[in-house]
Parts: sequence; C-alpha cells; structure tokens
Amino acid sequence: MKQLVRLGAAVLVAAFALMYLTSYLNSEQGYSGANTLTVYNWGDYIDPELIAEFEAQTGVKVIYQTFDSNEAMLTKVAQGGTTFDVAVPSDYAISKMVEENLLLPIDHAKVPNLANVDSRFLDLSFDPGNVYSVPYFWGTVGIVYNPELVGDLTFDSWNDLWSPELRNDILLVDSAREVMGMGLNSLGYSLNDLDEAHLQEALAKLKQLTPNVKALVGDEIKMLLANEEAAVGLVWSGDASEILSENEKLDYVVPQEGSNLWFDNMVIPKTAKNLEAAHQFINFMLDAEVGERNTEYVGYSTPNAESFKLLPADIAEDERFYPNAELTDKLEVYDNLGKKMLAHYNELFLEFKMHSK
Repeated sequence: MKQLVRLGAAVLVAAFALMYLTSYLNSEQGYSGANTLTVYNWGDYIDPELIAEFEAQTGVKVIYQTFDSNEAMLTKVAQGGTTFDVAVPSDYAISKMVEENLLLPIDHAKVPNLANVDSRFLDLSFDPGNVYSVPYFWGTVGIVYNPELVGDLTFDSWNDLWSPELRNDILLVDSAREVMGMGLNSLGYSLNDLDEAHLQEALAKLKQLTPNVKALVGDEIKMLLANEEAAVGLVWSGDASEILSENEKLDYVVPQEGSNLWFDNMVIPKTAKNLEAAHQFINFMLDAEVGERNTEYVGYSTPNAESFKLLPADIAEDERFYPNAELTDKLEVYDNLGKKMLAHYNELFLEFKMHSK
C-alpha cells in the first residue's frame, strides 16, 4: 500500500513538473495564456502568412482551429468546452447565436478598419447595426460546369441539372441548406420556404435528380471538378473561383431563378478569454492590404471596399464573383429557420441522400 502511495505521489509530482515546464517554455516563447488567441474558422479560409504576420506584429500566438459546417461550429461553441476568441459563422448562424446569447458585442471603437467595409454589407438583417459581427467574405451558390462536356446546356436555369445527358455526372456539396435551396429555387420557391407542401415537392423533385448525381462530397469537390471527374458541380462561389483557377476550361454561373447570397462574418463568442487580442485580430483582417491579400488567397468575394480597390482587374471585374445588382436582387440570404424547422430540413436532406445511394 505504501508503495502505491509513493508511486501515486511520484506521478503527481511528475505531472506538476511537466505542467510547470510546459508553462515555462510557452512563456519563454511568448505563448502564455494571456497572449494567445484561439480562432475558429472554416478550413482553408485564411492566408497562413497573415496569421504569422499578426503574431509578429502583436506578440499574440494564434491557435487556429477549423470547422466544416455552421451546425458543427454552433454545437461546439454552445457546449463551451473550448474557448474561442474569434469565430467566423455565416449569416443565419449569427442570428441563431445572438438568439441563444452565445456572442459578445464588438467594440467598434477598437475596430477602426470597419470604416473600410462597403456599406452594402453592413447593417444586414441577421445583425442590425453590426452589434455582434463584422464582414469577412461574401458570395453566392451556383454551378460550375465544363462546357465541353454538357452540350448546349448553359445552366441559366436550375432545371438544366435534370437533363438526361447529365446522368451520373453531377457533384453536389454535402450540405442541407444548399441542396434543399436548389430544389426549392428550381420550383420558383424561396430557399427559406416553410410551407410543408413546397418542401415535399422540392424533395420529390430532388429524388428525380438522383440518376444524375454522382456523389455528395465535401472539400474534395474542388479537386474532383478541376480534374474533370464530373461535368457539373453545385458549389459556393469561392470554391468555384479556386476550381476555375485550376482549370480554365470550366465556367461558373448563378441560375436566373435565384440562389443564396451568403455572408461570413467575424464574431466574438461569449466564452472568449482574450477580448483585446480578438479586437486586434478583427481589425487586422479588415486592413485594406491584408484584406486584398486574403481575398486573392481564399478566392471569395471581399466586402472590404478599400481591399477591392487593390484587387487585380481580372478579379475585380469578373461578374461571376462580383455580380451586378440585377442578379443580386434575386438572391436571398438564409434565414434562421429555428431549431425545429432546421432539423426538418436536415431530415429531408438525409432522405434525399439515402435515396441517392
């Protein structure tokens, strides 16, 4: 028994020693808890060099973690087990986080570079007055296609996806709101539709699409389309930009019936520990030059008017990714559907996925 006690004491001493050593080494490197910043963002959604520059400028060590869906992000933030100082949710998720008291207000006085943001992207319905969020990127949902493989189809309409010649040749992003939205839009309905009859009609129509669906996939959709593993893909505009840069034969279009106009914004979760560094990071990302470099790296559309002025003409003048008002007026921002209706959308999407296998 005494041996066990001595062994336990030794283990305890060793553990404390290791904790002290780790703390000491981190402190020596400038990584103490007081000057670390945990950022929670989508995968491949920032230029890594900018993180290094922020660390060099501020002495703050950035711990960068990623998520692959707003729902996964919401769950983790709500659980509160991990401290996140800055997160980058989408519009409807921001509304939900405000509703559930998961965010802290942003001190605009500490974010002077907010003045760089185009007023079109401020004071939107999901966060009036930008009390809790500031713009990061925006974009659309549309179709990437290979003109050499689709005949006369131009995808001005969502209904082109149901063409028999596309059998087993379409890739879809594995995301409920995007796929259900596509089905609803193809019928002339809102992608925020709550009418059960319309939702069932959209599901029935999506099931008719299954012979054409090759797979529902995640980030690999970019590589698969660029490598011409499929002729057509339902994607976000930023992914489309990256795909087109890899394969110039491909094109991107937003169908005329309408689609999603989305916004990803930076927020400060309620559990944040380093508010000062969080504001510093947000302000840094809104710097004109930083924003321009990040835009070129990520490929999504910038809401930063001063960054936009610095973009090469071939990017700034490309209406596929900076569409005109005639098109954007037809686009919709995702509403916060509420927990019950969002779960129902997910159930319908799962039924479609099971039917596609």
